[in-house]
Amino acid sequence: MKTIQSRFGEIEYDPDNTLLFPEGLIGFEDLRNFVVMPNEKEGPLFWIQSIDDPQVAFILTDPTSFYFDYKVVPDGRERQKLGVDDTSECLIVSVVSVPADRKITLNLAAPILFAPETNRALQVILEGTKFSPQTPLPEVVSSSDTGE
Repeated sequence: MKTIQSRFGEIEYDPDNTLLFPEGLIGFEDLRNFVVMPNEKEGPLFWIQSIDDPQVAFILTDPTSFYFDYKVVPDGRERQKLGVDDTSECLIVSVVSVPADRKITLNLAAPILFAPETNRALQVILEGTKFSPQTPLPEVVSSSDTGE
């Protein structure tokens, strides 16, 4: 086990269980190794903490929890970088932004492909998508809003 000091305090992690981004993340190409933070609260959000720079962490979520029609299928080149074949599971997650106005957005134009089998991840830029890097969370309609 190793430890790093981060904005979350001291984090102990197993180097064999780190999440590897072979190409880094957009704008953070030099940061390749991350640890998934244990989820303290119930909900769809979770953090990944950079091991390379303990001041950097990202909030991620499964975008299909909010956009049911959102689908990304990795191509052969992407699967090769992830170290998996066509039959291997590949999950899609999105970076979440929480600006000062608290209007949360998801980066659906550049999702992260994650291969649990190899613990590798790759951020890809989608071309010709209707989604943007700042796609707002959809409005939640409660039963009281519909008069039920």
